[in-house]
Amino acid sequence: MFVVKNKNWFGDNMNIVKEIFKDRSFIKKTLAIAVPVTAQNLLSNMLNLVDSLLIIRLGEASVTSVSLANKYFFVFSLLMFGISSGSSILASQYYGKRDMLGIKRVFRISIMIGVLGGLLFMLPALLNPHFIMSIITSHQDMIQIGSTYLVVIAISYPITAITISYSSILRSMNYVKVPMLVTTFAIIVNVILNFGFIFGMFGLPRLGVAGSALATVIARTLECTLLIAITRFCKEGDDSVGDFIHAKYKKTKENLEPFINRLFVKKYFFTASPVIANEFMWGLGVTIYAVVYGRMEPHATAAITITNIIESIIVVSFLGLCNSSAVILGNELGGNELKKAEKHAKYFMVLQFMISIVVAIITFLLKDVIVSLFPASSQAIHYIKNCMIVLSISIPIRALNTQIIVSILRSGGDTLAALFLDISGVWFIGIPMAYLGGIVFHLPIYIVYAMVLLEELYKLILGYIRYRQKKWIKNIVVRDVI
Repeated sequence: MFVVKNKNWFGDNMNIVKEIFKDRSFIKKTLAIAVPVTAQNLLSNMLNLVDSLLIIRLGEASVTSVSLANKYFFVFSLLMFGISSGSSILASQYYGKRDMLGIKRVFRISIMIGVLGGLLFMLPALLNPHFIMSIITSHQDMIQIGSTYLVVIAISYPITAITISYSSILRSMNYVKVPMLVTTFAIIVNVILNFGFIFGMFGLPRLGVAGSALATVIARTLECTLLIAITRFCKEGDDSVGDFIHAKYKKTKENLEPFINRLFVKKYFFTASPVIANEFMWGLGVTIYAVVYGRMEPHATAAITITNIIESIIVVSFLGLCNSSAVILGNELGGNELKKAEKHAKYFMVLQFMISIVVAIITFLLKDVIVSLFPASSQAIHYIKNCMIVLSISIPIRALNTQIIVSILRSGGDTLAALFLDISGVWFIGIPMAYLGGIVFHLPIYIVYAMVLLEELYKLILGYIRYRQKKWIKNIVVRDVI
């Protein structure tokens, strides 16, 4: 009986694969969103790689310090990801419903919260960067170098909040090329300025790690400015995309209503607040991992820093499909096409698994080549190679978790279940494992890394059960407020 069940499972999934590639409309729509988003994320992460390859020429301590300083930004970026994801849930369904007033309201709330969050993160970094760095690591040289970087990069936080808000709303409306092109241009500028400010090239002053931060601030400011300007000229029929999201500040009841409608604000926070709390608490938990790693031996800290950089690039391989599925499923649910959304969610699960297996194999086979790019010590290289083996094994599990939690559950507003899965995984499994392995038993970094990733297995089991319960298949804007 067991063998028969497995045969049926295999046969069913092969049939799904055939169905996917026969559905040309689905493939076309998926690629139209996934390819630009993947390209944008890949370019962003390649920039981080280039930054690290440049900064590591200043020494292992410099690249590790900058990476640790960016853990603070990582918590902020996850807060913004929570705001943008929560906003996208509503915006995607409103776009499926073709309710442009709803999209305007979502955009205005998200950008106000985002800028406020950016300011709240910027001020502590400007006023006391040493304190923030001392929380993350106990190494005094890393605290000093990281503080130099943090006090400059923090200026970009409110600017980044605006950019993320614009990009997420545009993606929800299936406009993905504008953010991709703007980000690509900003990245090119960032790379050029990195060379100039880090090493004193092109007639620019040599500023070291502070130069890398300054280059990023300039590039992010340029990105934000271009994104705001271009959306006003990007056409959809006779209207610009900006007409759908930019506020018209006239003192009329019609134009002020999106700001003061309390019922809508309540609806927004009911849907988005679990996502915001999810990403913030999850990011805080992951930052505690960095605190543990920062208290291990320097070679271990350097190794996990480089591994995390490689990991962030690999994660891009399945984030594009996740973004695509979140938008498509949200549009379908908002358009009341529930059966279609259920079918396409299954398609996305199968595609994600196939892609992740290929990526895992490539990562394992190329680990030596990838590690050779980093001029680290022999001990650190040994650690990195073993960490990459662990990473390769975990890729399919992590890809499916992202697909289920970020794309499927959230697209239907099942945000409380997603919150429970992420938070319980990090705080009840990941953090205890990191503390036991790194602080109590002083295990090698790749063993600690593997222990931490046990949280992914836990989330996959419970997440798949929740996905099969189908509680996420609902239209949350069918009865909207006025």
